[in-house]
Amino acid sequence: MWSTVGAVIAVIVALWVVNVVLSVTWFLVKLAIVVVVAVVIYGLIKAAFRSKDRTRG
Repeated sequence: MWSTVGAVIAVIVALWVVNVVLSVTWFLVKLAIVVVVAVVIYGLIKAAFRSKDRTRG
């Protein structure tokens, strides 16, 4: 009886742990993508202002 209950509890805990790990991993992947996109956009904005200053000067 207790072996069955233990197995069910172990499966439930394992599912919860896997769900948390996958959620954290997906969050970190999204965060890395956001950082890369932000750096690219920052570079484009900086380049645009730099070229605009050159044409004015």
